[in-house]
Amino acid sequence: MKKIKLALLALAMPVMALAQGWPANYGGVMLQGFYWDSFVDSQWSNLASQADEMSCFKLIWVPQSGNCYSSYNQMGYTPVFFFDHNSSFGTEKQLRSMIQTFKQKGVGIIQDVVLNHHNNMGVDGSWVDFPAETYNGVTYQLKSTDICANDDGGKTKTWATKNGFTLGTNNDTGEDWDGCRDLDHKSANVKKVVNAYLPFLLNDLGYAGFRYDMVKGYSASFTGEYNATTGVQFSVGEYWDGQPSVVINWINGTNYNGAIQSAAFDFPFRYTVRDAVNNGDWSKLGGASVMSNSAYKRYAVTFIENHDTEYRSSAAQQDPIRKDTIAANAFMLAMPGTPCVFYKHWQDHKSEIKNMIALREIAGIHNMSTYSKYRSNVAYFANQVTGTNGKLMVVVGNTSQVTPSASSWVEVIAGHHYKYYLSPSCEVAWANVASGEYEKPFDVKLVAVSATAGAKLVYTLDGSEPTASSTQVASGTTVNISKSCTLKVGLLKNGAVSKVLTRDYQIVPFTPHTATIHLKDPSWPSVYFYMWDKNNKELNGVWPGKAVTDTKVVKGTKFYYKTVDITSKDYYLSVIFDKGTSADQTVDIGPIKNDVYYEINGSMSGKMLVEDITLQYIGGGDDPVKGDVNGDGQVNVSDVTALINKILGTASYDDAVCDINGDGMVNVSDVTALINQILG
Repeated sequence: MKKIKLALLALAMPVMALAQGWPANYGGVMLQGFYWDSFVDSQWSNLASQADEMSCFKLIWVPQSGNCYSSYNQMGYTPVFFFDHNSSFGTEKQLRSMIQTFKQKGVGIIQDVVLNHHNNMGVDGSWVDFPAETYNGVTYQLKSTDICANDDGGKTKTWATKNGFTLGTNNDTGEDWDGCRDLDHKSANVKKVVNAYLPFLLNDLGYAGFRYDMVKGYSASFTGEYNATTGVQFSVGEYWDGQPSVVINWINGTNYNGAIQSAAFDFPFRYTVRDAVNNGDWSKLGGASVMSNSAYKRYAVTFIENHDTEYRSSAAQQDPIRKDTIAANAFMLAMPGTPCVFYKHWQDHKSEIKNMIALREIAGIHNMSTYSKYRSNVAYFANQVTGTNGKLMVVVGNTSQVTPSASSWVEVIAGHHYKYYLSPSCEVAWANVASGEYEKPFDVKLVAVSATAGAKLVYTLDGSEPTASSTQVASGTTVNISKSCTLKVGLLKNGAVSKVLTRDYQIVPFTPHTATIHLKDPSWPSVYFYMWDKNNKELNGVWPGKAVTDTKVVKGTKFYYKTVDITSKDYYLSVIFDKGTSADQTVDIGPIKNDVYYEINGSMSGKMLVEDITLQYIGGGDDPVKGDVNGDGQVNVSDVTALINKILGTASYDDAVCDINGDGMVNVSDVTALINQILG
């Protein structure tokens, strides 16, 4: 009888056995896909459009996606709804599409889960009017009795008593926060809601894991219990403390049924890097962290900046790393733990970060890899890290003062205050410029990393597989990339080619141009455009902007419009359409680099939504439309085929229409430009 009971128990708990906090020997890198107020850059549709380039990451942490019931932009940290996921970053439909787009690229999306506290509707001054939500036929609703008895230092109880409500009987199990109502996780109703909400995130919306916000606010045991019940593979808690032992205590606190159930952000690691960089003392990188603890580095999610520490403005400087951000990233990406790259750093250093991630993968470094200090003083710091395929050495600071043995190490990349070396045992052909889009021709250095003395390299520039008879060069040779191409380079040893590396390069020259923003006549008394650029410079006056009176008729439709100069490849602007008041406005729209056409279409969380109708109107009338190669009045995928046929000489179309990037030629680079135009 006892055996039967045990068997039934095992069958009843299949999910719980899967939850182990964070995978062992995990080699992936995470991206924080947002920064503070990144309402344009982190829109679900904008993130999805970058899926190919961002696929170098295995996880992307995005903002809390639940509805915050507000007419203002919300980063998600005052959530109201559990099951309604229309937010400041897009609709639930766009969210689901974005998650699936990345999943198809092998990238998991991490949801920002806020369980310490919850906001209410705030109707008629109520503190406890939580909405009822029905999911899968079951209604869920937080009650006043789900609030900690000592919430807000007793202020909530005072309000509740005065207004005839009763709070929970249990005090907070962690730190108090007066921004919302702190939840009592001992409450059966709170557990009921959370244990429905978390599986909804994983199994319905499709998230890969959770980032738990403000876990100092409640006992770590609840995170352990929730994760074990849900069976989540990736879980990381924000336990904000600079002492390794304190963060490790929280990790241990998530132990459930004998297994740790969550990783934690390695704040101690972040502070050692900040102090080293800001103080100009690289030796501080040897400081203690969760990552440096051999028993816990599996559970260390390392980072050097996030939305709370970044520089936001002169009035909100926070606690940023003030220089050498790429060198700081180089150190982090070479080390054990699971690195988490900050979105702004990714935007500023894409090519270099791609290289670092690729070299981490080549060496086989994972979250439990071992490392040792090679050299260190105030001026520099060097570690050697052992992966499953070989070793990687990272040198930061004054790299000229560290010269590893040429017989033991091969330099593969170098930048401002950082260098990477691989051990010859890695056996790889390397090109020191990452795949991507570049404005001008450039040189790429080809490097043979091999234990075989005198190993050569062979390469092609047309995408074909290199053979022993392909162009042969010595390690260290540079090749000029003057046009878009696919570079393939392989190791040549004893007449055989192996370890072929592929690089896809697009050379797309930038031409200064204008971008005109069109809004289909919404029949408002006045139409205002509030506009700002990537540097937060206001382009049409301070909020709520200035009234726009210029109109034009395009294909029989009236549009209000405003034109802005686009001065560089990375320059973009954003816009909000409004009626001249803060109450009547659209969501944030952008990034905008070219002519766009919008139409007001619906609302969400108190804001008007817009639909991008550019493809219906691009070109503005009966003149030939650049991009509409086949002349059917639309710019879509069929034009890509037509353009390719034009380039191959099997079809004839107007050169002015086919020269998408405006460089005076019709060639392969125009195909890339046309695809980018179609994708917006």
